[in-house]
Amino acid sequence: MSIIIAGERSGVGKTTITLALLSWLKEKGEKVQSFKVGPDYIDPMFHTRVTGFPCRNLDPILTSESYVKSSFNYHSQGKDFAVIEGVMGLFDGLSFRNSPYYSSTAHVAQLLDLPVILIIDCSRLSGSVSAIALGYSKLDPSVTIAGVILNKVASEKHLEYLKKALQLISMPILGVFFRNSEITIPDRHLGLIPTEEIANYKHIFKQLAAIAQRSFNWDLLLPLLKFKYKNYDENFILTKETKQYHNKIIAIALDPAFNFYYQDNLDILKNQGAELIYWSPLTDKKIPKNVNMFYFGGGFPEVFAQPLSENEPIKQQLKQSILSGIPTYAECGGMMYLSEYIEDFEGEKWAMTGVLPNTAKMSKKLTLGYRKIEILKNNFFAPEKTILWGHEFHRATNSCPPQNPLIKVKDAYRNQLIDYQGWYYHNTYASYIHLHFGQIFSAHLSPILDKSYHG
Repeated sequence: MSIIIAGERSGVGKTTITLALLSWLKEKGEKVQSFKVGPDYIDPMFHTRVTGFPCRNLDPILTSESYVKSSFNYHSQGKDFAVIEGVMGLFDGLSFRNSPYYSSTAHVAQLLDLPVILIIDCSRLSGSVSAIALGYSKLDPSVTIAGVILNKVASEKHLEYLKKALQLISMPILGVFFRNSEITIPDRHLGLIPTEEIANYKHIFKQLAAIAQRSFNWDLLLPLLKFKYKNYDENFILTKETKQYHNKIIAIALDPAFNFYYQDNLDILKNQGAELIYWSPLTDKKIPKNVNMFYFGGGFPEVFAQPLSENEPIKQQLKQSILSGIPTYAECGGMMYLSEYIEDFEGEKWAMTGVLPNTAKMSKKLTLGYRKIEILKNNFFAPEKTILWGHEFHRATNSCPPQNPLIKVKDAYRNQLIDYQGWYYHNTYASYIHLHFGQIFSAHLSPILDKSYHG
């Protein structure tokens, strides 16, 4: 079987412990497929670096329940192990579509019929650890807690207290991680720093593998990890080649400033017949030739605002190409780069490409959440009135809202209007909303797919 690594809450060490497990398995020569519940981009980057296989996001809101099941089964084929890292706390989701915790780790565990390993932060616990473990195991009988991992244990004496408490409820202990300040993965204003900016990530993985060797109860854990073969949906989007983009070249901006891409999105484009060319607005001096479309994902253009601003040849060539009408899709950081300026946290302005009449201004306020969007203007990407589900995660604001906005944005949970945003300007689709193209398998992603979707 496979397992899901969940936390009692956010910040308990899910990512570090998952990376430790993946690092040890990889060091042993095993083929491991990893997954991440939810819309996060950065944790999957670390998974991918460890395993050598692209990590896949499992998100029922951004895609669908059937897509999650098909994706898991399809990508796990031919692997020795499959490991899923959860999101937030085990039951932290939305009261949505007849579920009290839709799109949570627990929801994905139900969909895939997989056991959960619960990580508990024990830094301020002793006997109460059993109450926490018992509560999580009893809340929903359809979610199986296979055991717990005790994190941030202070000492052997502390561990004895925890063990005695858990014996009262017969809860297996699958791992014990003592407090360790030697290994830290640096972070900043949107979470972990991506792997491309961490020079010693391989050394970190080796350290984690060594810690995993002595910290997991492998006799109990390994039987849970073996992947059980299931038939995947033969109509899964990544198995279909409709060639809607046959002989089309799409230029993907990929460097430390722009690296928020779902691997599925790239695979879907390739399966539609597109040729993907990767390039860097940071370091290249010429844009790719003969392209039919530009794709700018999110990332950290605010961190690299100075070198982006100083790369004048790229800015001028790109602006000229986009203004000539080449279709361009830009999300969040990509949209910021297409603006006239980025104003950083210190208030300094940096000139960007100037395609959009906007200044993206960094602020302390975090904008975060799932969004239900309605397309307000016909465009190359999706027709007017199309309903899509997306995710917003940024600390930037716009200097002036667009006069003719591209999308109407609602909170996905409350279905309440948040704002109008985004541009369709010079054949450029740009907004803060991140989209997973998997939802558009039954949708209209013109000219990639040819069916309309209205929610």
